[in-house]
Amino acid sequence: MTDRASMDPKKKTVLQLVSVILVMGSLAWASVPLYDWFCRVTGWGGATDIAETTGDVLDKTIKVRFDASLASDMPWEFTPVEREMEIRIGEQGLAFYEAYNPTDKPIAGTASFNVAPFSAGAYFSKIQCFCFELQVLEPGERVMMPVTFFVEPEIVDDADAKHVPVITLSYTFHVTDLPEDYAPEQATLEIETNQTARGNL
Repeated sequence: MTDRASMDPKKKTVLQLVSVILVMGSLAWASVPLYDWFCRVTGWGGATDIAETTGDVLDKTIKVRFDASLASDMPWEFTPVEREMEIRIGEQGLAFYEAYNPTDKPIAGTASFNVAPFSAGAYFSKIQCFCFELQVLEPGERVMMPVTFFVEPEIVDDADAKHVPVITLSYTFHVTDLPEDYAPEQATLEIETNQTARGNL
């Protein structure tokens, strides 16, 4: 007989172990994007909302702290320019993070993010953010990455969130593959254009 029932027990065990490893590897590969997507959709885990405009601006203020970290394989340097700011609830805020690639090769990265405490995540809305897109830094390139945000006025009506004095916005950069259409010459031109634009501000 040649069916699975008559398979050598050692071969059967090896086949099962290989299957388990393949399944676990696939789940590990997909876990970060799936978790990030789930948090963005549900607001669970302190994920933020994405908005186009602010609403009413209240007289009440709240402090926003900024945190930065890197995945273990990400060689960039990454830090918030300003560690903390105080804004009125509903008021648009603008913060910058600085990233630097100290290596001798271009490196692409994507940023995951969350908000603490979790209860405030549903009321922290971003209008524009570097985390919405893939970022590529050339060797030795240093860039300023902006995030425009506001705290929704509805936070004051939430029993769990209305007494939160400080919201912490955290980003973690992860290494990712360079885009298939990546062209170093084009990237150099974009860097020079961005530097010129920043110099004119």
